[in-house]
Amino acid sequence: MKLKWIKNQKSMAFFLAAFLVSCSQERSPVTNWAYNQPDNGGFEKPPYEEQETGPGLVLVEGGSFSMGRTETDVTYEWNNLARKVTVSSFYMDETEVSNLSFIEYLYWTSKVFGPTFPDIYYKALPDTLVWREKLAYNEPFVDNYLRHPAYRDYPVVGVNWLQANDFCAWRTDRVNEFILIREGLLLHSQSPTDQDYFSTEAYLSGKWQGQLKTKLPAYDGQNPERDVKMEDGIFLPKYRLPTEAEWEYAAYGLIGNTIGERITERRIYPWNGHGVRNASEKQLGQINANFVRGAGDYMGIAGALNDNADVTAPVYSYWPNDYGLYNMAGNVCEWVMDVYRPNTLQDADEFRPFRGNVFNTQKRDTTTLIGGLGGEILTNVDGPVYQKFKHKVSKPGAHGTTAEPEDVIDSVLTVLTKRDDDKNNNATPEGKSDIPGRVQWREVSSAVSTDNLDERRNYKMADYINYLDGDVNSSLMFSDGEDAYNDGGEKIMYEYAKTSLINDKSRVYKGGSWKDRAYFLNPGVRRYLDQRQASSWLGFRCAMTRVGSPKGLGVK
Repeated sequence: MKLKWIKNQKSMAFFLAAFLVSCSQERSPVTNWAYNQPDNGGFEKPPYEEQETGPGLVLVEGGSFSMGRTETDVTYEWNNLARKVTVSSFYMDETEVSNLSFIEYLYWTSKVFGPTFPDIYYKALPDTLVWREKLAYNEPFVDNYLRHPAYRDYPVVGVNWLQANDFCAWRTDRVNEFILIREGLLLHSQSPTDQDYFSTEAYLSGKWQGQLKTKLPAYDGQNPERDVKMEDGIFLPKYRLPTEAEWEYAAYGLIGNTIGERITERRIYPWNGHGVRNASEKQLGQINANFVRGAGDYMGIAGALNDNADVTAPVYSYWPNDYGLYNMAGNVCEWVMDVYRPNTLQDADEFRPFRGNVFNTQKRDTTTLIGGLGGEILTNVDGPVYQKFKHKVSKPGAHGTTAEPEDVIDSVLTVLTKRDDDKNNNATPEGKSDIPGRVQWREVSSAVSTDNLDERRNYKMADYINYLDGDVNSSLMFSDGEDAYNDGGEKIMYEYAKTSLINDKSRVYKGGSWKDRAYFLNPGVRRYLDQRQASSWLGFRCAMTRVGSPKGLGVK
């Protein structure tokens, strides 16, 4: 008898009964000792079926495909040469993240952190000024696009890469919190604060300060109940941005063009054919995506709007591809995890290719060996949001002081902008957390004996962003003297803002947008932008790792 986590939402009483009965006499195939028996030491084998599909996600069955360009490289960048790679199965959002979903995130952030750490809320705000153009009247979008209900189902824009990752972290915790409440394990809090809001990592580390409704039964003979563990399979993996390979693979949707292991038609766009119009009898000639058809033609003419959108369109517009994903071409471009390098497709692994690894580990204290919780303040002091709202950040009592505003600001400058300036923080979504109540992370280091880097074969340091691209021979500065390093002590590979816009903060974005020509609807096209910048044509969608079977339960 096994509990079906993904198919029902049964009461806690039934779960406890099932947990006590299920596998009660099942025995270890290596020792013959029975599982879940206090007399045998209490080793547990919890009931588990398979990974639950998180809200908003669809399963993208993995496989191999030819990653890179499928048509002429009109920009002559040669940064997406075709190469066959394999992507594991994963989950991806059915649509881009909408304004309504992001406003929900802002509401929660304001409610939890606003009274004590208002700068966390202000840092999460999208930049609505991205709509402004020097010679265009776009003020109505500045004023209305994010919050007016007419645009609630449109994709959120003005979000930079760092803000997108913060949204993913928030979504992970809220979904796992709901699962615990649904299963009767957690008390529902209507007014969480910065002291007791639910954090998945803090809970698993034993640092969470909230209250449980009940616990799971334990069999160790000393404690009759326990908290949920990773081994129970109840928590979902983290929501995150997709990798470039995952996004491109999902966009093509080649599962609809396969017979056995043969791809019958390689696609230029997320649909079949060489054109951008629908070829089916019912929708013959209709535009398949939201893009610029030609010079000055963003929507067609009155009475015959070709894509029915002047700027963005609702996230469920047009036809989904064969994975059921909407707007994988057009509408808005989308952030992915990767750091941009022109030669990534040639250098990266054939299996789950990705550039951007900075290996981290939780910070541990000396007594419990459990990670500490973040308590520092996040604010981009160089950005317009901080300059506009710094008087709110430094209001009396906000930081335990009644000093003058400028004195308060000066006193916290050393901990502000951590996420922007610290390479540990901008390298991965799982970088060090400075948000109160979240587990703090650090880069692995050869200087820390417990990291055992000297004994490892697969990696010897933390930061591999510049791997095969950051050594002396690949640098513009071939010497290894002082002139080969910038003021921050980093090796000069590209003269950033002089001869190139490429550095370790340059992130890849994929897909075309409402402001692009048809060429950029090709999923193989690669472009990049500084992770701290945002745009009116750039949004994102979340992904999640698939654990276990690539196909799902009962499919071999």
